[in-house]
Amino acid sequence: MLFDFEASKDYLILDRKSLGMSEDERKWQHHLDLLCDQGFVRQISSSGYRLTSAGHDFINAIRSDTAWEKTKDGAVKIGGATLGMMADMAVAYLKQEAAEKLGINL
Repeated sequence: MLFDFEASKDYLILDRKSLGMSEDERKWQHHLDLLCDQGFVRQISSSGYRLTSAGHDFINAIRSDTAWEKTKDGAVKIGGATLGMMADMAVAYLKQEAAEKLGINL
């Protein structure tokens, strides 16, 4: 069933709010839902969302060009990674970068 959902061109299967939405709007909503699933964004009303502390942490980790490049390279080396793994790697690389600059273990 999960493979059927994944293979579908309709990102919001059996979702009434997707009726009347353009393909781009459905894709945007789908990715917003994935960010909510991961805990980076939280829905606060029927049309309102906010970044969570985990979302801010991920943004701060990938804001470092070095950490982001290492994260992407790491994902390539292992043949791909989930969003959660990417966040974990980015935070780990940022901690490594900070530890080297500060001369402490984090």
